[in-house]
Amino acid sequence: MAAAPAAEGAPEDSHDSVGVEMSSPPAFSSVRISGCWALGPDGGNSSAESLDRLYPAVGSSKPPRKRTTSQCKSEPPLLRTSKRTIYTAGRPPWYNEHGTQSKEAFVIGLGGGSASGKTTVATMIIEALDVPWVVLLSMDSFYKVLTKQQQEQAASNDFNFDHPDAFDFDLIIATLKKLKQGKSVKIPIYDFTTHSRKKEWKTLYGANVIIFEGIMAFADKELLKLLDLKIFVDTDSDIRLVRRLRRDISERGRDIEGVIKQYNKFVKPAFDQYIQPTMRLADIVVPRGSGNTVAIDLIVQHVHSQLEERELSVRAALASAHQCHPLPQTLSVLKSTPQVRGMHTIIRNKETSRDEFIFYSKRLMRLLIEHALSLLPFQSCTVQTPQGQDYEGRTYSGKQITGVSILRAGETMEPALRAVCKDVRIGTILIQTNCNTGEPELHYLRLPKDISEDHVILMDCTVSTGAAAMMAVRVLLDHDVPEDKIFLLSLLMAEMGVHSVAYAFPRVKIITTAVDKKVNDLFRIIPGIGNFGDRYFGTDAPPDWSDDEDALST
Repeated sequence: MAAAPAAEGAPEDSHDSVGVEMSSPPAFSSVRISGCWALGPDGGNSSAESLDRLYPAVGSSKPPRKRTTSQCKSEPPLLRTSKRTIYTAGRPPWYNEHGTQSKEAFVIGLGGGSASGKTTVATMIIEALDVPWVVLLSMDSFYKVLTKQQQEQAASNDFNFDHPDAFDFDLIIATLKKLKQGKSVKIPIYDFTTHSRKKEWKTLYGANVIIFEGIMAFADKELLKLLDLKIFVDTDSDIRLVRRLRRDISERGRDIEGVIKQYNKFVKPAFDQYIQPTMRLADIVVPRGSGNTVAIDLIVQHVHSQLEERELSVRAALASAHQCHPLPQTLSVLKSTPQVRGMHTIIRNKETSRDEFIFYSKRLMRLLIEHALSLLPFQSCTVQTPQGQDYEGRTYSGKQITGVSILRAGETMEPALRAVCKDVRIGTILIQTNCNTGEPELHYLRLPKDISEDHVILMDCTVSTGAAAMMAVRVLLDHDVPEDKIFLLSLLMAEMGVHSVAYAFPRVKIITTAVDKKVNDLFRIIPGIGNFGDRYFGTDAPPDWSDDEDALST
């Protein structure tokens, strides 16, 4: 099954939300919500044993394959492993029929002292939300790069990591803004054993909810403006010291004397001066951290209500828009020669065998891709022939060509692209149709690095309403691919799909071998080709399939 991003950082190599009705804006500004500890049999919690409760536990003969649809609500939308939580539910459209973002990610700011339980509270909120595509962003990733002198101070526990100046707020704000706008971002990875940033970066993308946690989460005015809900985790200082000792010694390679020295010299004074005063800025104060289930339940209810208000219906809007318009100038249709017409006759015929369907589909794909490559930018160049003569030729003027297939049907076009583009890079995007809402949902993506500098050949075999194609284009734009460098290729398109993509993204080049006039009430192209994925792969189609569902996985 395809996997969507992970809860604790949603790495890119990349919902159903059940809402509880609440009033729109948080009506609990600066309210302290009470809870209780789980006490031992003796009724007390002063022993080491009770303190431990504060810490989280550490071939051809095969039968036809069945098609899959988006996960239904009755199944939990996540898989848990020893290292991370992987969401299996998809991400609904985060843009409107114009292709522009119409809902921003909901950002929860989680502040509090060092080792107050912010990360544990964040994890509990994520699990209770039961919503896919949640990003947990830690402020610890954004410590500034230290100078040589500061490195020496840090090695001897004489550098103040609990001061606002230790954090790169400019990078934090820029990152949160991009994430909130639905863009792909790169997050630095900080190594606490060497007090330095690693060379690698972590990529995050596709957040519906962002949980940003850190000791200075409320310390910057510009940062506060980006937070939709502000939560302060208030934990007793003695408990925080015990937690910090355990964490820094076991996870960060520190010794007990160094941890206590740093705590008394920097951590405690910084909490009194910079962190505790920000409690008044919080919408919710959570005493006793992860033990306060009452507060966490209230937070989850409020976030659910906010997500419900942001739900969209894109496919219905596409079906009712752009009727009777002339075909756009960005559309290029392969010339309908007798050969092309003959191949269409074969693959459209319901009596055509699977072997013949595959053979003639591949021929059409090759012609389509060759036609698309002729529309790329070329420049003049001179080469010398073996006879020593100059030849005035042409060469591709871009940096690189990358193919991106919309799974599953789009992957059938990859061999044709590889056959004509040497060393072409390939990415994949998995989009499925939700069987309850009819909306496309993003489940998975894997895109090559630095794709923003390439011309991208986006491949899907049929496009009816254009809902899946629009989502794929939006993903590429979120990864900073220029709109005019995207080429959408499809063997067959409906006029509705052409108009939908062209209206939303007027600089995307649309290339196909044929355009059919109509789409019926079930979003099937008329006269059409049938369900391409099922005819190609030999899978069984459900009775309510539509041509846009060729993006479903197998």
